Amino acid sequence: MKGSKAVAVLGIDLGTSSVKALILDKAGRTLALDKAAYPVEAPQPGWAESDPARWWHATVETVRSVLAQLPASEKIEGIGLSGQMHGVVLADETGQPLRPAILWADTRATAELDTYCNLPHATLLRLANPLVAGMAGPSLAWVKKHEPEVFRKIHVALQPKDWVRLRLTGEIATDPSDASATLLYDLPADGWAEDVFTALGLNRELFPQIKPSAACGGELSKTAAVTLGLPAGIPVAVGGGDTPVAALGTGLLEPGLAQLTLGTGAQLIQLYREPLADKTGRTHLYRTVVPGSWYGMAAVQNCGLALDWVRQTLGATWDEFYTSAATVAPGAEGVTFLPYMVHERAHQPHSQQGGAFTGLKTNHRREHLLHAALEGVAFGVRLALEALPKVDRAPYLRLSGGGSLHPAWRQMLADILGVELVAVDTANASARGAALLGGLVAGTWPDAQSTAELAPAKENSTYPDTTRQPLFEAAYSRFIDLSKTLSPTN
Repeated sequence: MKGSKAVAVLGIDLGTSSVKALILDKAGRTLALDKAAYPVEAPQPGWAESDPARWWHATVETVRSVLAQLPASEKIEGIGLSGQMHGVVLADETGQPLRPAILWADTRATAELDTYCNLPHATLLRLANPLVAGMAGPSLAWVKKHEPEVFRKIHVALQPKDWVRLRLTGEIATDPSDASATLLYDLPADGWAEDVFTALGLNRELFPQIKPSAACGGELSKTAAVTLGLPAGIPVAVGGGDTPVAALGTGLLEPGLAQLTLGTGAQLIQLYREPLADKTGRTHLYRTVVPGSWYGMAAVQNCGLALDWVRQTLGATWDEFYTSAATVAPGAEGVTFLPYMVHERAHQPHSQQGGAFTGLKTNHRREHLLHAALEGVAFGVRLALEALPKVDRAPYLRLSGGGSLHPAWRQMLADILGVELVAVDTANASARGAALLGGLVAGTWPDAQSTAELAPAKENSTYPDTTRQPLFEAAYSRFIDLSKTLSPTN
């Protein structure tokens, strides 16, 4: 506490389609929260862009809103940042964007991945990640080839949250969690992969210095302070990518802990003591926001996205959907749903054929299709879990996200995954983690481990039902066989 004011910290979470601002007190309680949306543009098929100016306007709006909610007895001591990963903002010497930001969902740089495929195998192992077009490396290579006038003017290539911090402080930097998700990072060496820059014909100097996530990334400038309604000089943490910052926000800190987050997509992550790469190239490996810590990730594209398509197509409510998990027998009486509404990640190689319902007969009703859809999505999550390298994994999975609330759905997931699920309240986890980084840079807490006691409380566990598991195993085998049979590559 300084003077008569109590300590508070501000977190800014720059998502793909909205920004959140959240204020925590020293006890980890949320004092204020707000969000503002902005569009993702698709000027051509497969493109995903966003105007960084809209990010900044939304950030100003939300920060001013939460400050207006803040009790007069509280004072902001530190600011932290979280942001959507993989995308890139190309800025000139004044920090102004030269073009719209290219986002993680963008696929225009698919051809540029050919250069990666020609890299030595040892180099690909050091990148330790599947080759995905929406990462900063391929995207920047695309700009060099197709927009040479823009490329010549680039002063710095920034991750999204790093551009926002540039607006806050005027300083250029990035952190390991974002840098490791660019396809330009040497995971074992824990630094930029110089040989990859050379192979792509990119100047390494376009990318910023890497600093720890909780290090100081500058102080709030006078200009930004006036705009936001804060005093100048507040320390701003470098920040991190939204997934690892969310892990900090929920207390996921110990190696071996694993978490499943369900939303539009699903993410399975596990913390590692060392950079444990998936040599099959099916899953991702990134740095966390805690020094000397890594996490593996298997992402599932077709989770809530596929379920919502089924729900709308069949005219069902979410309650009807999830209730079918308990009212219809495992296996849905022979109905199988392949949830591939969009192409999946590398751990699901048979997703090219698109989605499908199979095994339909005249005795089947809407509830059978709803149940089969839940099973199909859960089977996709299981494929991801099986692909993720398992080293010293805890005997349970933490379960989070808005798509994990219904008890019947949780039970089905536990039965199909064959593991205890421990639900954790993770609402606004990335914004919360960003605020914790703000507290770490301000000295509110001495280190990341000391924030664990502030983590949201765990809810009741859900255990696999051994009487239902054999039935789900049979349905899972059918799902795998049908995925292979219907694949166009079969």
